[in-house]
Amino acid sequence: MGSHSHEVTDAILETLKRAGAGLKEAGVRFALAGGCAGYARGAAPSLHDVDFALVEEDVPLALKTLESLGFRTAKPPEDWLVKAFDEEGVLVDLIFSLADRPVTEAMIARAQPINTAALSLPVLEATDLVISWILPLSEHTCDYGSLLPMVRAMREQVDWDRVASVAAPSPYASTFVTLLERLHIIAPTTTGPDGTWP
Repeated sequence: MGSHSHEVTDAILETLKRAGAGLKEAGVRFALAGGCAGYARGAAPSLHDVDFALVEEDVPLALKTLESLGFRTAKPPEDWLVKAFDEEGVLVDLIFSLADRPVTEAMIARAQPINTAALSLPVLEATDLVISWILPLSEHTCDYGSLLPMVRAMREQVDWDRVASVAAPSPYASTFVTLLERLHIIAPTTTGPDGTWP
């Protein structure tokens, strides 16, 4: 990891700390998601922005909170997230739908507080996190290579039977689970397709 990526990581963790502390104080129902959540759970940092999962009805409060901290907010054409940028241009994604499914209160309730950047923040449960990474895989975004090291670092925290059952309807996600089994990263999973998540 070169010095540049250290600076990038430091800037992102600083933004994560400011945004996370503000959202927490405002009572927004949220959890850390994406690469920052993987990092909080022990994966190597591959951080490009800060991802927070939140319940859709809390989006207005989250935007107001970040604006009051000096973030510039934007509603992109995608209908599953809104964006905020701090003064340094670091991006915060506020995601209220993961893999085409709304973020639920139950998912936020399952999040576990973990110390990240010297601040205790709710982090998506490892199983939900892996599902949120692999369900969107498609022929256009099928990058198993970047997911492998992150998943390998977190494998003992994950309920793989649950991941396999949710992944079953997707050929790309279920093939990734098979790949993990074939590489002996995880034990063979033993469940039929259920597909219910979150």
